[in-house]
Amino acid sequence: MAKNGLSGFLYRRLIGAAKNSARGLRQAILTEEAFQLYAFLSVFLVPLAFIIAEDYVQLILLFGTVFLVLITELLNTAVEAVVDRVSLDAHELSGRAKDMGSAAVTLALILFAVVWGIIVAENV
Repeated sequence: MAKNGLSGFLYRRLIGAAKNSARGLRQAILTEEAFQLYAFLSVFLVPLAFIIAEDYVQLILLFGTVFLVLITELLNTAVEAVVDRVSLDAHELSGRAKDMGSAAVTLALILFAVVWGIIVAENV
């Protein structure tokens, strides 16, 4: 049954967004080594968070930092793809963009390590 009006628009928009997101995740998993590593680790860390966390706040912090690393890596990969699409020639601005994306991932990893380290130290 076809959707009409505003609900049809929202339905098509949500389906389109879900398809694009699934395609992006699939590409990251198939082609990006760093994302593959973080995704693999998250398969173990997310269930482990249920064991380690003593309350919902800790659980949200543990989940949040895992997903923040994945999100940041996806954004870094997107920046690198756009920079490479524009030109493969070495350029100061291209290097700066890639370095800043890498720095964002590093900051997310530091936050992950601090949050997980503190919660594990308190609870285990």
